[in-house]
Amino acid sequence: MSELSENAKKTIAEHLPRYPSKQAVTLPALHVVQQEKGCVSRKSIHEIADILELSPAQINDTLSFYGFFRSEENPLGQKRIWVCRSLPCMLRGGEELLAELCKRWGISPGETTPDGKVTLELAECLGACDGAPCILVDDELQLRVTADDVEKIADHPKSSGGK
Repeated sequence: MSELSENAKKTIAEHLPRYPSKQAVTLPALHVVQQEKGCVSRKSIHEIADILELSPAQINDTLSFYGFFRSEENPLGQKRIWVCRSLPCMLRGGEELLAELCKRWGISPGETTPDGKVTLELAECLGACDGAPCILVDDELQLRVTADDVEKIADHPKSSGGK
């Protein structure tokens, strides 16, 4: 049985004409799988390799190089929250925000809460220094947040937690 859905296979195939080689589609293919599954399993690596006519080792090299991707041993939570660690965010309470979230959720950066709800990540810079401290929740930037704001965002997907 295939690990990849027909939609994932179709989306990966649609990337092929956009790139100069099949190997160049490795990164988009990994994004497709992670977006759909929350992680990239060993079986998915083999299926991507088959589609792109590459070795599983080549796919795994790309997967392991980028900290963005998650393996099946360390899947993502329902929400992925990146806390900015840039100097402006640090000076405006980013480190305290991170420490408070770790304390409240009982996890360290890079870990997922036991209920699978939230994965907490570190970002070196989110490019929103004027809104420090800031976070990125999935693909949505939130500015001038507190730990209470982040908890509301984590509990309610479309909440407007930032001020």
